[in-house]
Amino acid sequence: MDFSASSKLFELAKKIIPGGVNSPVRACRSVGCDPVFIARASGSTLWDADGNEYVDFVSSWGPMIVGHAHPEIVAAVSLAAASGTSFGAPTPKEIDLASMVVEALPSIEKVRFVNSGTEATMSAVRLARGYTGRKVVIKFDGCYHGHADSFLVKAGSGVLTLGIPGSPGVPEDIVKHTVSIPYNDVSVMERTLRDKVLDIACVIVEPIAGNMGCVPPQPGFLEKLRELTSELGIVLIFDEVITGFRLGYGGAQHYYNILPDLTCLGKIIGGGLPVGAYGGKAEIMNLVAPDGPVYQAGTLSGNPLAMAAGIATLKILQKPGFYEQLNAKADRFADELRGVAKRTGMDVRLNRVESMMTSFFTKEPVTHFESAMHADTKRYAQHYRQMLNGGIYLAPSQFEVAFISAAQSDDDLEKTLKMTEWSFKKLLEK
Repeated sequence: MDFSASSKLFELAKKIIPGGVNSPVRACRSVGCDPVFIARASGSTLWDADGNEYVDFVSSWGPMIVGHAHPEIVAAVSLAAASGTSFGAPTPKEIDLASMVVEALPSIEKVRFVNSGTEATMSAVRLARGYTGRKVVIKFDGCYHGHADSFLVKAGSGVLTLGIPGSPGVPEDIVKHTVSIPYNDVSVMERTLRDKVLDIACVIVEPIAGNMGCVPPQPGFLEKLRELTSELGIVLIFDEVITGFRLGYGGAQHYYNILPDLTCLGKIIGGGLPVGAYGGKAEIMNLVAPDGPVYQAGTLSGNPLAMAAGIATLKILQKPGFYEQLNAKADRFADELRGVAKRTGMDVRLNRVESMMTSFFTKEPVTHFESAMHADTKRYAQHYRQMLNGGIYLAPSQFEVAFISAAQSDDDLEKTLKMTEWSFKKLLEK
């Protein structure tokens, strides 16, 4: 493929944007190539600045569950834009989307919209501290909750991809109030939560880790976490920025039948526009200003374009059979991917929960951060480049999730399987 236009754009971008990108993983450094610059998208397909065409498995990192430029979403956003793009005042659409979120997620009685997943998690932690009067946040190794200071300890996503051990600019006084423990390790979790020296306000967790690759919770892990936090008066926060409305209409909490105290949302609830939200028990949410003393604000929060896109997206997800068809498609594709690995003799562990999946280049099961670190990142980088040249757009990091969307056709998936088999064989030649 010819990438000359993207290469020129990247050189220009590096002169005026740090790293040439507005989010670090997009620079593609971990996969040994320059990024392609996307010009447009429709359904399951992306086209870059050179006119190259790709089957998309990044899905804008999760939101495009119904595909790109879905006509119903485009129409809703266009109609909203024609009436004004921002008012800095309440709008009816905020109530409409909030009502849909409250109805969908049984743990949420009240919800506040923000502009990103980072804002949602940051605000939820502040609220948990305000509610409990305690300081310490417990998170899990390899889980990523945005780039707020409190969360950059042993974080996933770009921090993990780039091998950055936290971040300069984060004061030690803030970091000392964050404790990161192994994901899926019940004994360490219980010992930590019962430590009376720690002044634990909350535990924040991705119910399915999606930022060290797809790593599902082991049986009993989330159940024990809910049991302990309830017993010890610790606020349990589910970060469902990825899993919310992805596994099913009720998110991971419905999927696993576990109700957190607070939930963070993003991605799908904005239909691809910038959005985030946090919500939960009214008793806790009533502490948010102006009803209570915990301050959080945002000029563009509840933006009418994002609200319109979110409403239109959730209406599509409510259609009968949507998730059944999506998850059945993902199930078939995963089975066929495993078959490709077996036929070629490639050491790959495919982790999957419904339409989220990651192929780890390792022999070992991947159940936590340490086992994810055994994946062969160099082999993934070569696989990424080979697939890109074959018209398949994967995440430019071993430690991210591939998403199945409703827009992907049987032909898209068949093309992907054929390219995967070719790529695996090519990798094994060396």
